[in-house]
Amino acid sequence: MKLLLDTHIWIWSLARPKQLSQRVHRELNDQNNELWLSPVSTWEALLLNSKGRIHLQDNVRDWIARATMHLREAPLTHEIVVVAQELPLPHQDPADRFLAATADVLGLTLVTADHRLLGLGTIATLANR
Repeated sequence: MKLLLDTHIWIWSLARPKQLSQRVHRELNDQNNELWLSPVSTWEALLLNSKGRIHLQDNVRDWIARATMHLREAPLTHEIVVVAQELPLPHQDPADRFLAATADVLGLTLVTADHRLLGLGTIATLANR
């Protein structure tokens, strides 16, 4: 499976793995699965750090390099931006829109605990339940 990690899933996998369901934990550790991360999640993590909601250890650049070294980087393309704007989401959170559109355009399964991103029609999701 090709899995796109929602920002909180990525952060939890690094700092609070007990927040992950057994199924998500198993899929993230399955060597047959590809793990993808959008630069939008890096942006979100930096925002959360600047607001004091999370604490990125050491130098932020070094932390990001270590935290992403085993993940594939999902591109943020013009097509993804257009699809993000067209998504019929019940909220306007730009990060959620970009992540859902990235999963849609690249054919990835979005791993999330956000109920607002589950059941989005053609976008494959894996719920952290």
